[in-house]
Amino acid sequence: MCGIVGAVAKNNVVPVLLEGLLRLEYRGYDSAGLVVANDGLHRLRTTGRVAELGKLANEQETLGETGIAHTRWATHGVPSERNAHPHYSGRISKIAVVHNGIIENYEIMREQLQAEGFEFVSDTDTEVIAHLIAFNLQQIPDLLEAVCASISKLQGAYAIAVMEEARPGRIIAARNGAPLLLGLGDTGNYAASDASALLQVTKNMIYLEEGDVAELTSDGYRIVSCLNGKIDKEITRAVHKSNLTSEAINLGPYAHFMQKEIFEQPGAVANTLEMVFNAQSISPRLFGNDAEKILSQIDSILILACGTSYHAGLVASYWLETVAGLPCNVEIASEYRYRDPIAGPNTLVVGISQSGETADTLAALNYAQSLGHQHSLSICNVAESALIRQTNLRFLTRAGPEIGVASTKAFTTQLASLLLLTVTLAKMRNKLSGERENEMIAALRHLPAALQLALQVEPQVKAWAEKFAEKNHALFLGRGLHYPIAMEGALKLKEISYIHAEAYAAGELKHGPLALVDKDMPVVAIAPNDVLLSKLKSNLQEVHARGGELYVFADADSHIQQSEGVHIIRLAEHAGLLSPILHTIPLQMLAYHVALQKGTDVDKPRNLAKSVTVE
Repeated sequence: MCGIVGAVAKNNVVPVLLEGLLRLEYRGYDSAGLVVANDGLHRLRTTGRVAELGKLANEQETLGETGIAHTRWATHGVPSERNAHPHYSGRISKIAVVHNGIIENYEIMREQLQAEGFEFVSDTDTEVIAHLIAFNLQQIPDLLEAVCASISKLQGAYAIAVMEEARPGRIIAARNGAPLLLGLGDTGNYAASDASALLQVTKNMIYLEEGDVAELTSDGYRIVSCLNGKIDKEITRAVHKSNLTSEAINLGPYAHFMQKEIFEQPGAVANTLEMVFNAQSISPRLFGNDAEKILSQIDSILILACGTSYHAGLVASYWLETVAGLPCNVEIASEYRYRDPIAGPNTLVVGISQSGETADTLAALNYAQSLGHQHSLSICNVAESALIRQTNLRFLTRAGPEIGVASTKAFTTQLASLLLLTVTLAKMRNKLSGERENEMIAALRHLPAALQLALQVEPQVKAWAEKFAEKNHALFLGRGLHYPIAMEGALKLKEISYIHAEAYAAGELKHGPLALVDKDMPVVAIAPNDVLLSKLKSNLQEVHARGGELYVFADADSHIQQSEGVHIIRLAEHAGLLSPILHTIPLQMLAYHVALQKGTDVDKPRNLAKSVTVE
C-alpha cells in the first residue's frame, strides 16, 4: 500500500527520494509528498503522480541532505493535498512524519491532543502521530526518546519515519505491523518500506522486526527496543545483501508490468521448482529442516489467505484431499481472525501471501497460533518478510518481484508450491506409489514448457477482448478444481478493467444466476477434458438455450464445438492435476487485453494497492 522512503546523506537526497517513490508506485497511491531539511523544513505535496512531485521539486529547486518521502493510499480522509504526507507538528521544534498503516485509537488520541491545544489540519490518523511526538518532545528533548514514548501510546499497525527541524542530520524509523527496512550506503543511510526503492543506492539491507526503532545518520545507525515508553536496549540485526536487480523491476520491452509478469510465468515456475528438476524423489526438506518431523504428525490442513492467494488455497484443498487424503479447510484470513474456530493439535496452518506482509494473513496466523496450533508453514515470495519469520516451515515461490497490482506469476508459483506440498504429504502418508511419484515429478518438470504453450493463445484472447470491452457484466463458470480458477479469472477482470464479474460453480447456475443470462451477459467457461466435462456441457447448453454468449477455454481433446454464440479457445491436451495452472494463463490475458481496450491503468488500478498492509 503506502510507500516510505527516507535518506540522510552527505549529498542532495531529493533524487534518491523521488526515484525511490517511483519504484514504489506499483503499491498503489493517490497522493505523494516529501520534506527535506535545508535551513528549515521544506515540504512538497501533490495529489498527482510522483512525476508531478518531481516537477514541483525542480521548479522550486528543492535540495537537502536529509529527507523523507511518501506515497499515500487513502484510508482516513479523501485524497487531497492537506491529507497527503508528510505531516507536520511542533511547538519547540517542528517535526515531519510519514506513516504506513492504520492507528486504531487515533480518535481517542486526537481528542486528548486537541485538549492539549494541538490543532489538526487533516483528516488522517497519521497527524495524531506527529502531534503526539511533538507533545512528548516538549518534555523529552531527544527525538529518539520522544518517538519511543509516543509509540507506546499507539494501537494498530505502523511503519513511520520522523525528522526534526532543529536537528536535521538524522531520521528516526519505527516498525510495528507494517514492513520497514534500512539501507546502508557508502555516502549515507536510508529507510524504505520496500527494498526496490533503495536499489539505486545500496543492496545492503537490514529488515526491521516488530517493535524495532532505528536512528539513522549519514555516518551510521543504531537500532533499539523500547519498553514502557523508554529506550530499553540496543539491538543487533543482520545485514542482508539483496538479490533484487534493477533489471528485474524494469519494464524491458513490455508495455506494462502485468504483461511482463504474465510472460515471465514459465521462468518463475521453473525457478520455484528448480530443486525438483534434478531430484529423483521429492523430499520434505524442501519445506525446512524440521519438515519431515512436523509433516509426519499432520492429520489436517488449515489454509489462511486473502484475495488471489485465497483462490490458490481453494485449488490446493482439492489436491490435498484427493491426492494426500487430508481434510483441508481454507479460510479468508480477515474472517478467520474474528471467529472462534476449534484448534487441532496436529493441524498444519498454511499462510499464503505474495508479499509476506499482508496484514490480515499475518494477524490470522498469529491468532491461529494463539489458539494452540503448533505447526505452521508459509508460502511466500519474499524471503525477508514477516510471514516467513512467523512460521516453523517455509517455502519461497521465487517468482521474482511482482510489480503489477493484479497478481499473476505469484499465483501460478503459489499453485506450483502447493502441488509440491500435496505430493510431499501424499508420499509421507503412503498415498503415492513410486510410479505415481515419478509421473508427478515428470509433470512438474514439463510445467514451464506447458505454460509457454499456453501463452501462445494470446492472439485469440486479444480478439475476444474487443467484444468484452463493450460489456458491463460477465459470469465465469468452472467445476471442481477449476471453480477457484473461474473465481480468479473474475477477480482479474474486475481488478483492472472495472467490469463487474462473478464466478460460480457451474452446477449452481440454475439456482439463480441463470436469470441474469442474456445477449449482454458474456459467460466465460473453463472446460478441461476431465470427469466433470459432461456435466459442464449441460450447464453450457443452459446458457446457450437462453441466448447467452459463451466464451469457452477448452483442452485440445475436449469435444466442444464452436457455433453461433459459442466461441472456443483450445489449450493443450488435458494436464491432469496441473490443469488449473495452465487455464489461469488465458484468463489473465483476457483481463489484460480488456483493460487495454478500455484504457484503464493496468498496473495501478483505481482504489487498489499491491501489498495490503492494513485491515
